[in-house]
Amino acid sequence: MTDPRFFCSPEALSLSPGLSVDLPEGPARHAARVLRLQAGDGLILFDGRGGEYGACIEAVAKDRVRVRLGEHQPRECESPLALTLIQALQGGDKMDFTLQKAVELGVSRFQPVSSRRSVVRLDGERAAKRLEHWRGVAVSACEQCGRNRLPEVAPLLPLERALGQAESASRRLVLLPGAAVSLAAMAPPDGPVSLLVGAEGGLAPEEAEAAVAAGFTPVSLGPRVLRTETAGLAALAAIQALWGDFRGG
Repeated sequence: MTDPRFFCSPEALSLSPGLSVDLPEGPARHAARVLRLQAGDGLILFDGRGGEYGACIEAVAKDRVRVRLGEHQPRECESPLALTLIQALQGGDKMDFTLQKAVELGVSRFQPVSSRRSVVRLDGERAAKRLEHWRGVAVSACEQCGRNRLPEVAPLLPLERALGQAESASRRLVLLPGAAVSLAAMAPPDGPVSLLVGAEGGLAPEEAEAAVAAGFTPVSLGPRVLRTETAGLAALAAIQALWGDFRGG
């Protein structure tokens, strides 16, 4: 069984080999109450800036967990492909699921957008709270999948603004039913990739036109109609298989 992994933000805890430190409140509570770790148990800490530290628990008292840090290990499992998922807001818990799996699939940036067919509407305080929640989802996904660098989870934007911000990507893709181009038919990109996925019901016709005008190439994932929470993840996996670290070697 592998040692459990915990993210400790640099603001909450400074990590350095040989130090004996108390875990921040959140990781300490999870280690003590949920996992019921005890003195002598091992764990792994990372701060999102690269690499990780092995550590051993010295003492557990209620929600206080004291650990001694081992050496820094420069372990990385980031994809060589800088990949942004621009995802229109989804209903229910679909957004959490999509973000979690996108992190596992190696995205470096997640950009939520509001679109005309989104069933969820967020603004002001609700949008800020949801952003904080999404960033927590990304942290948990990194802890689970072994990533030591946190992907950026950007604040919610209207689709139009997100299209403009994607100009720096060398390859811009939008999933559209009936598109004539498949991912397999495209040449490998020479830089960052941005992928746009609509909400339930897809993109409105005028939104699809705006994406194409902004340099996004319509692509298809085959003859079947995929749900929004399936489409983006299937495309990310295909992109990693064709151009990213799913190729191996």
